Amino acid sequence: MPTIGDVTYELLRAHGLTTIFGNPGSNELPFLAGMPEDFRYILGLHEGAVLGMADGYAQALGAPALVNLHAAAGTGNAMGALTNAVNSHTPLIVTAGQQVRSTIGQEVMLAITEPGNLTRPLTKWSYEPACAQDVPRAMGQAVHLASLPPRGPVFLSVPYDDWANEATTDSAHVASRRIAAGHCLSPDQLTEIAEVLDGARSPALVLGPQVDADGGNADAVSLADALGAPVWIAPSPSRCPFPTRHRSFRGPLPTTVEGVSAALVEHDVILVVGAPAFRYHQFGPGEYLPSGARLLHITGDPGEAARAPVGDAFVGGVGDALARLAAAVKPGQRALLPDLPDFPVPAASSPGRVQPAELFAQLRKLAPRDAVWVKESTSTSGDFWAHADLDQQGSFYFPAAGGLGFGLPAAVGVQLATPERRTIALVGDGSANYGITALWTAARYGIPVIFIILKNGTYGALRWFADVLDVGDVPGMDVPGIDFSRLAEGYGVSATSVRTVPEFSAAFRAALAGVRPTLIEVETALSAP
Repeated sequence: MPTIGDVTYELLRAHGLTTIFGNPGSNELPFLAGMPEDFRYILGLHEGAVLGMADGYAQALGAPALVNLHAAAGTGNAMGALTNAVNSHTPLIVTAGQQVRSTIGQEVMLAITEPGNLTRPLTKWSYEPACAQDVPRAMGQAVHLASLPPRGPVFLSVPYDDWANEATTDSAHVASRRIAAGHCLSPDQLTEIAEVLDGARSPALVLGPQVDADGGNADAVSLADALGAPVWIAPSPSRCPFPTRHRSFRGPLPTTVEGVSAALVEHDVILVVGAPAFRYHQFGPGEYLPSGARLLHITGDPGEAARAPVGDAFVGGVGDALARLAAAVKPGQRALLPDLPDFPVPAASSPGRVQPAELFAQLRKLAPRDAVWVKESTSTSGDFWAHADLDQQGSFYFPAAGGLGFGLPAAVGVQLATPERRTIALVGDGSANYGITALWTAARYGIPVIFIILKNGTYGALRWFADVLDVGDVPGMDVPGIDFSRLAEGYGVSATSVRTVPEFSAAFRAALAGVRPTLIEVETALSAP
């Protein structure tokens, strides 16, 4: 008879889950001992980096990823990264090894005392099978729940003596099960939305990360062209759902109530697609909408629809809704918007310090058209979007919850998932320290990410917030004296440090020509979001 481990691996294979991201401990060894030869194990040196890699991999692949963590402590180490995954609707199956079943109640070393609660509320489902024979079915449930809309991470704790038990004959059914989700907007709902848009004096679109995740960018362009409408990205974008040089593109919305309302003041109908309405950050009170404006909201997440403070919401498949809506509205009622002005001229860099805007302008000229950008440098967001030239699906990733430590690991995962494209990580020196061990994984597996560390010696976004909150110069905002070139070389990644734009350009060209991971540390001037 096959074992529980045999049947579970067959189930994982059937769902394409043959890549495992992990950092193992004693509780996980019996599971890994049975790993088939067609599976690959991507080792990370810290659980936060492990989960960040899986997050980037699953988002870029558009499919679930499997994570293997060590007991409660290892799962706890990954919880910060899990905040990003739940907010980006990343389908992750997070597993952890539990102690031997007969000892769990004693709370022995490495026992998970409350597996059902350990990862809540950051997972859609947390579970420990009641017996060994329930493990394959539970794993199947985890895979399906992570994949069903709204997608998101799940957690499964498995006692390590379960894997060697014999499976029942019924266990074979779990590998062949399929679940199809078919929730879409009804024809009447689409007609209602289309009629409101057609009757609007000045409609506006606000697009979120789910548009990019659902492959809806081209349909978003068709809808914007048909309506002659400007397009914003929802606040704090974690993906890019619209080409940044299209005539309709207006960049990301601000992250305050008053800022959003001011940006949309000229519009009487606002359609939000694939994002919360709205996800604010710093407190800036005001009216949720401009006077007389109406908001319509299309989302695949019932929670996003239910908690919004304003607007009429429609829950259904975002990509499907965009495609049908683009065909349903009446085109040509408004003139096309004028082309965007040319890129702004960035401020010149000072000796020894590169201006982020000038760096991004140079990258726009040097990087491949299909490059994938993984960014975790909040203080340079305004400069990045001002110089971004993104026009392909899946070209941009940012930590969806603002949890630090996403950038370096996620870039490794994204590059693994999209080997035909080059991944470029833009990471601040404050953020980089949270996921620095991902460099070892990139070196160990030869993953050719180009890591660019924007080094200004401080938490730039925090300094900006200190000004917003008028708190003055508080302790803990500076991180001087870190040599990222030497750190990278210690992890096995070739690295260089530059202080001028010409030095950076030469280093970037060399990195682009190589087939191994490379890190470029750039001394940058302080900028504001």
